[in-house]
Amino acid sequence: MGNSALIVIDMINTYDHPDAELLVPSVRTVLPHLTRLIDRARAEGVPVIYANDNFGQWRSHHGEIIETTLAGKNAELVEPLLPDDNSLFVVKARHSIFYETPLSYLLAELKADHVVLCGQVTEQCVLYSALDAHIRQLRVTVPKDAVAHIHDDLAEAALRMMERNMGATVLDTDDVSF
Repeated sequence: MGNSALIVIDMINTYDHPDAELLVPSVRTVLPHLTRLIDRARAEGVPVIYANDNFGQWRSHHGEIIETTLAGKNAELVEPLLPDDNSLFVVKARHSIFYETPLSYLLAELKADHVVLCGQVTEQCVLYSALDAHIRQLRVTVPKDAVAHIHDDLAEAALRMMERNMGATVLDTDDVSF
């Protein structure tokens, strides 16, 4: 067994996009599970890495992304999940947390061979990130109650694909082992 890393996907978000109306109710449901998972990872000394969209603002940095989301109308969805001083932050531009980011290098530096993926959106960024982690021969865990979705049916299918096709462990937050 190697080291684990918790990766929080796209949760620093303004929710100012076309699917936000469908996504926000799911975010509200998973928020307590996400905060509990992040708190537990921090308490256990597991690296917490935020992999977050930059919303096309190429001059922005993670502090500016956070400030923008906290000034938005759904700041209450972001505040409980904010990075602390020990958190790591990777800015991404596409669906996968690995595509054109330094995440593979960072995980190698941490000697992490297991990633726990949480955040949003189950049927998009979480799914594609799980596939890319699998391709990189990382063990993947997805706590199904800590990933938010837009479409119930696609989220269920995505979780089944991650488990069946990528060998991901899909379980409840309280059953996650780092």
